[in-house]
Amino acid sequence: MNLKLTFSKLAKKDILNIFDKTVNADGCVVEKKDPSQKVLAIDGNELNYDEFAGIKKGSEIFIKSDLNSIVKLADILSSR
Repeated sequence: MNLKLTFSKLAKKDILNIFDKTVNADGCVVEKKDPSQKVLAIDGNELNYDEFAGIKKGSEIFIKSDLNSIVKLADILSSR
């Protein structure tokens, strides 16, 4: 069975809000308490809101919605 979870852009903002994150005028995910501090994705680059795909449980590893990010996450999970 293939399971796919999708959610609207409004839900993405709610998820970020739960983790004290927001989106700046440039479309980057940033810390709510310090909007000058941009959130980095698993690849070490700034995370654009449109690329945001999720957050790994137990830590704040932000995942982009591209294959490279998914592969890096799989590597991290398999090395534990």
